[in-house]
Formats: sequence, structure tokens, C-alpha cells
Amino acid sequence: MSKGKESETDESDGEKDGEAYPPDHQNSLELRLASSSSEKPQDADYSTYIPSLSYELEGLILSRFPKSDYWKLSFVNKRFASLVKTGELFKIRRTIGFNEPSVLMLASGENCWWGFDQGFSSRRRLPVLPSDICFASGDKESLCAGTHLLVSGREIEGLMIWRYELSMNKWYKGPSMIYPRCLFASATCGNSAYVAGGIAVIGGGMSGTQIVHNTVEKYDPETRSWTPLPRMYRPRKLCSGCYMDDRFYVIGGRNANEELTCGEFFDEEKNEWTLIPEMLKDNPVLSCHSPPLIAVVNNELYSIEACSNQLKVYLKGSNSWKRLGLVPVRADYNRGWGVAFKSFGDKLFVIGASTVSSSRSSMAIYTCSPDPRSDRLPEWELLDNGRIQLSHFIMNCCVMVA
Repeated sequence: MSKGKESETDESDGEKDGEAYPPDHQNSLELRLASSSSEKPQDADYSTYIPSLSYELEGLILSRFPKSDYWKLSFVNKRFASLVKTGELFKIRRTIGFNEPSVLMLASGENCWWGFDQGFSSRRRLPVLPSDICFASGDKESLCAGTHLLVSGREIEGLMIWRYELSMNKWYKGPSMIYPRCLFASATCGNSAYVAGGIAVIGGGMSGTQIVHNTVEKYDPETRSWTPLPRMYRPRKLCSGCYMDDRFYVIGGRNANEELTCGEFFDEEKNEWTLIPEMLKDNPVLSCHSPPLIAVVNNELYSIEACSNQLKVYLKGSNSWKRLGLVPVRADYNRGWGVAFKSFGDKLFVIGASTVSSSRSSMAIYTCSPDPRSDRLPEWELLDNGRIQLSHFIMNCCVMVA
């Protein structure tokens, strides 16, 4: 604990807390004050009365600070700075189950990422990603794993991944996937992330041949490395991924010849994939649309139908979808592209052009806590409608839970 300065309060009126001091006490007090007036202030010593905190207890207390305030801890002392930069505080948070979601976002026309706290009451600009002009101006895909943000895109030399580490507040190049790809599915589970499918160029250059992947990989931020997993049943690109029931799901997309309505999931315990035929038979994704807009909250899978702005929940027992009502953003605008639909703790989170505003110059942000068993329409809470002043067209959006 830091030591405070001993305060000197004028008590010469002989009163404290409404009670008069005895005359002897008052005279003694005046003598002490007079003798101390020529002395320099001394740091109070509380060590006799209050023992210093153990490192373990200190870490438990600091880990409960909001992530947005961690940068302040770095200025307190060297130990606090070390706890932040080594990621030790985030490990403690995972151990005690104290996590908070935050949103990392790159909007159209912006040259750097922004980070928003859970209530969107504050935001901060991330350092500029030091890539080449090709990567900066091209399409990108992003995912989170623990306190790492991975951004994949194409540089002049080929496909590249840049990694932002929250604890260091810095960008690093790599690591590259075992099978470099784009237009892939991804999902986050705690401190790990999965990618599957997508396309790759074999041979490189303009004469290279595009192939559709069925390969799968898992990223570990502790080792900063990728591990191959068993391949999917179907090669697919422009598909979507999620993590539900302790399984990695990959849904929809297209192969080299046709659109896919099937889904499949990977059970890591069994180390195998299971195919789900016609998973999207009631929720078709047309070739001109974005990949399926899906999110998982409380182990329930939700989707937004881009052509109708309809929110749906997946009924696992019947392999069908139930309509819950319209979403308050224009998912049909640009056929689903530019809309962010994510899980945000125990809520659904969506960003896009508002359905209640004619302005297309800014985005609207909503959350809701859906009840899949209810027949009532979900109540959406408006978090922001233009105050943040970012373009409504979202290029990339990730939710980091740490």
C-alpha cells in the first residue's frame, strides 16, 4: 500500500467531533503543534497497524479493475506494470472467472482499430497496424483468442496475419496459419480460437489456382502457434463459425460449385466431425449475400436473415429455426455486408444502419437479452445512434472476453 502524508488539522479550538477537549489535553496539543511547526512533514508509518497485502491478494484485487483502466496501473509502480505487461492479471481473471466483454472495431474509412468498453461509455484508439498499403486498403478478417486480436489480410507478398496483444498494447506480425486462407469461418472459445474452410491460392501470383479448403486449425495465444485439427466433411468458403455445447460449429458457405445448406460440428473430446444435413434449409444464404450472420448466447444459436432483417433462433431438437421478430438494423442493406452480429456476454449485440433513422452517415448499436422460449418480441436496447461518429459500414468487429 502507498503511504499517505500525515495531516495536520487545526484543533486549537479544543473541539473534536463536537466534544470539548479537557484543558490539560488542549495545552498539551498546543505545545506539540508549536514544536512541530519547524519540522518537515514526515511520512506516516502504518506498518505496525496494517500489514502489507500479499502478492496473491494484491493480484486478486487488481484483476477486478476494468480493462479500460489497466493502462493507469502501469504508472503506479514497476510491479503493477509487470502484472499488466506479462498478462498475469488476465490469467488471474480467467482463473476466478472474472471476464468482461469489450468490442474491437474497424470501420470503413478508418485507418486504425478502436476499442470500446462493455457499456460503450468510453473508447480508445489502438496503435496503428504497421502493415503495407496492400493490407491496409484490402479486405480483412478478424478473430479474438484470449487477449489476442488476429487480423488476416493480403500483403504484397501474400496472405499475412497481424496480432494485437492487449497486455502490451502493440501489434506483431504472425504467426501465419499452417494453411493460409481467406473467406474462412472462425470461432472463439475462452483462450483459444478456431478457423476452418476458406480459400487458398496454390502456386501464387496471378497464375495461381484457387482451391476451397476443408482444413481446420486451432490457435493458442500462450504458445502463439497453430495446431492442425481433423478436416471437415465439406470444403467450404464464405461460411460462418461459432462455439456451442463445447463444440466448434461451421455453418453454410459454398464449395467450388454450389451453396451449402448443411452444417457440421467438431467434438474435440472425440476428435471428430459430425455432419448436420439441411441445417440452413429454412434460412438460405444466397450467393450475393454475406456469410451467415450468427451468434451464440447462453448456448443458444441465433441468426439474422439478411434478406428480411428477421432474427431467428435454432431449435436443436428439430433442426429448424424459429422467428423471433425484426432486428432494429438494416441487415438487408448491402445484403448483410457491413453488419456486425456478435454475442456480448449474455446478450446479443448488433451494429448497422438503423431502421428508425433515415441517416446512413453513422451506425447504430443495439443489444438485447433474447428468450428463445418466449413468443414476445425481443426488447432491443439502443446503446448508440451516431454519437460515436464512425461509419455505419463495419469492415471488422470482434468481441474480446478477458
